[in-house]
Amino acid sequence: MDKQPPSESRPGRKRSEESRMAILVAAFELVGEVGYAGLTIEGIANRAGCGKQTIYRWWPTKAHVLLEALAVKGDLYVTNADHGSYADDVRAFLGDMFGLSRQQRVVDVLCVLMAEAQINEEFGELFRSAFLQRRRDALEVILDRARTRGDLPPRPAASTVLDIVFGVLWYRLLATRRPMGDDLVEDLTATLTQAAQPPTNTVIDLGDQQ
Repeated sequence: MDKQPPSESRPGRKRSEESRMAILVAAFELVGEVGYAGLTIEGIANRAGCGKQTIYRWWPTKAHVLLEALAVKGDLYVTNADHGSYADDVRAFLGDMFGLSRQQRVVDVLCVLMAEAQINEEFGELFRSAFLQRRRDALEVILDRARTRGDLPPRPAASTVLDIVFGVLWYRLLATRRPMGDDLVEDLTATLTQAAQPPTNTVIDLGDQQ
């Protein structure tokens, strides 16, 4: 009997992905209902319709589950699509990011995970590499495209752009709790996209005046 060629579709992999997404959705829904303190792996498993061991196979703690859930949400809702110019790309990215950050559940999870990252060294490393750097990489795509297109201003430097954008986000989330609306999007867009202007040196001739 002739052997059938291997199928490109792998049902096991598809089921695993469906289970993973169900767990992430369940964790994000539940944390909004019971809070971080009330969130448990058992509760996530019950909501997702899976066993606790399925969750522990992929994530060691509830914080790790939430971290991936938030990373996936960021990828889905904060785009870095090409809108034709650096200014339009930055404006769209900021609009998406601040729009997502206005959702109270997202804010709560961000603050909880940032706090966990300060007291748990292993989780802190993962938080920086799997979430913070992932979001910086998304913005870096816009900077690289503008550099290739030729409309990336020489200042501020690309690394400073990243610090400004995410520094403002975290400062408002953790320190001031001030809203991040359209006015902030426009202010930051103007700050980041205006070309650096050379200093104006006015020379006054104080020579003999007759």
